[in-house]
Amino acid sequence: MTATTVVTGATGHVGANLVRALLARGRRVRALVHEESRALDGLDVEVVGGDVRDRDAVTRALAGADVVHHLAAVISIDGDQGGRVPAVNVGGARNVAEAALATGARRLVHYCSIHAFDQAPVDRPVDEARARALGPAHPVYDRSKAEGEAAVRAVVARGLDAVILHPTGILGPVDFAPSRMGQFFLDLYHRRMPALVRGGFDWVDVRDVVAAGLAAEERGRKGESYLVPGHWQSVRALADLAAAHTGVPAPRWDAPMWLARLGAPLATAANRLGGGQPLFTADALRALRAGPVSGAKAAHELGHAPRPTRETVAAVYDWLEGAGRLGGRGRAATTRGERAA
Repeated sequence: MTATTVVTGATGHVGANLVRALLARGRRVRALVHEESRALDGLDVEVVGGDVRDRDAVTRALAGADVVHHLAAVISIDGDQGGRVPAVNVGGARNVAEAALATGARRLVHYCSIHAFDQAPVDRPVDEARARALGPAHPVYDRSKAEGEAAVRAVVARGLDAVILHPTGILGPVDFAPSRMGQFFLDLYHRRMPALVRGGFDWVDVRDVVAAGLAAEERGRKGESYLVPGHWQSVRALADLAAAHTGVPAPRWDAPMWLARLGAPLATAANRLGGGQPLFTADALRALRAGPVSGAKAAHELGHAPRPTRETVAAVYDWLEGAGRLGGRGRAATTRGERAA
């Protein structure tokens, strides 16, 4: 019988891509799903309901698993969300690690984040030796990812075989929710973004993160962390790549960081009142001042080779178009057709 691979967070952006990659390899997949399972519709996946905050449910879901890919997390650029961020990102990571050890899983791949690292100093590349984002000076999300990593390491010290990945900002296709960056590209396309913000981040293709996760499963070293970066791009550069692909002009104005920070609380409150998710919060603006990231370790040990951001942005819009998110045939398709003609 084919061994079972368990994926938590299987309906999220990385999870949906990972499940499809595992199935393409002929793997038997069990998905631990908390709520929405639309991203798995039509796939040959065993779906198990449960919440990573429930240790008993996690242990049942991992029973008989050969490998566990732990992705379930709350991504927050707006505080602790009533305690949900640490409960899931720290407590959930601990529960999965404990269950993986208890049920005898051969390996756990824990998908952490670049945000687990202290971003200062920003003029030096972040590598795996950088101090973690522990302490009250760091945003809640960053602390939760650092504490979640520490929780997994505590179980590794008791015998668990685990590898830890730290992707940077994730972009790419198969983004059902969509993610906040998926929403960014939708807002650009539908011209709902009056201005951009000066600043940038390191962005990596979701498919390259999945490839790194599969490589970590196969040949990552027990207890090791691997940064999985792509390429540093400014917000303006991303918008220009989007405009080049779709033909929809990017916003003309880049708000200086000081002004964006001044207006962030008001914009965040307005988004909440309107039922939307804020994009440029105080935490997000802080992240956009980050510097370069070293992927040397992942390149050497996992074969990580990030594709150009231009290809990723094109894949985002191709997938959104195929999913009917651009409206009808979509201007992106029309523009490409005009160019081809």
